[in-house]
Amino acid sequence: MELWGWRWTMMFELVVIVTLVIGFGLVVAIAVETFRRRFNHAHLEAHPIFEDPNSFEQVQCPYINDPAEKYISLIIPAYNEEYRLPAALDEALNYLQQRSKKDESFSYEIIIIDDGSSDRTKRIAFDFVRKNKVDNVRVILQRKNQGKGEAIRKGMLHSRGELLLMLDADGATKVDDLEKLENQILAVAKTKGQVASDSSKGIADIPIVAFGSRAHLEKKALATRKWYRNFLMKGFHVIVLLAAGRGVRDTQCGFKMFSRAAARKLFTNIRLKRWCFDVELVYLCKYFHIPILEISVNWSEIPGSKVNPLSILNMLWELALMSLGYRTGIWNISS
Repeated sequence: MELWGWRWTMMFELVVIVTLVIGFGLVVAIAVETFRRRFNHAHLEAHPIFEDPNSFEQVQCPYINDPAEKYISLIIPAYNEEYRLPAALDEALNYLQQRSKKDESFSYEIIIIDDGSSDRTKRIAFDFVRKNKVDNVRVILQRKNQGKGEAIRKGMLHSRGELLLMLDADGATKVDDLEKLENQILAVAKTKGQVASDSSKGIADIPIVAFGSRAHLEKKALATRKWYRNFLMKGFHVIVLLAAGRGVRDTQCGFKMFSRAAARKLFTNIRLKRWCFDVELVYLCKYFHIPILEISVNWSEIPGSKVNPLSILNMLWELALMSLGYRTGIWNISS
């Protein structure tokens, strides 16, 4: 009995030691990564190069601080999306072209960010540039996969629109729903007297954000989604409450619209690269007192999602980085 008791004691002590070592190593890793992102890589980042695939000439790369040249920019992150991207681009271009025919003042661009894809995503994206001209469709290439948040940040920083819409490459939300977000943004701005009642002029300079929301579809989604996606959805709700407080029911919907002024404040500060970047956007909106409108949109689940059970670990990792970075002041917010 004494021998067994001694063995159990030794095993318990070994487990405690291993747990403490792993825990200490995790804390150190979080601290190091948080400190490494303190400047948001701005000192290392070079502007992407846009190239016209028809003439092979380089096109000047804009930046978010430049004046807007288009009315709206659509930002589409794509990672191994060779099967879903073509339909999404066809739908988006059809809508934008039809709208520009009806309204000569309506101008647009689509920016596709290839996030280190290993399939034909890059080739498909450039095919659309050839067909629709580099003034209307542009591609930013990431050398390696860095995450949806980083891809969207790149697209936002190098867009030309007064209004900037991020949307997923899967086509889960119909592109014409952008009018719901656009109309609400304009309505709020007009109510506050910040733009003329019969015009959208000046909307680029008003910090305001509209989030597409699937909250009205939550009961149906719970019944049809895989268990880990429901777990992630509920987990994100808890994360938003802990990290950014109340105010937004659905942060995960990949359909969000930003005025140019809002995007300038948010995406020059954002540091999270993957699943929790939406939560950081909410936190920064509250820091800058940027109003967030939440608008119901039509949404359907499309096969081929990149979300998986390992996303839970990445979600917790990024939450830890964000909490340490902002709570300790390691991450400064530039206005």
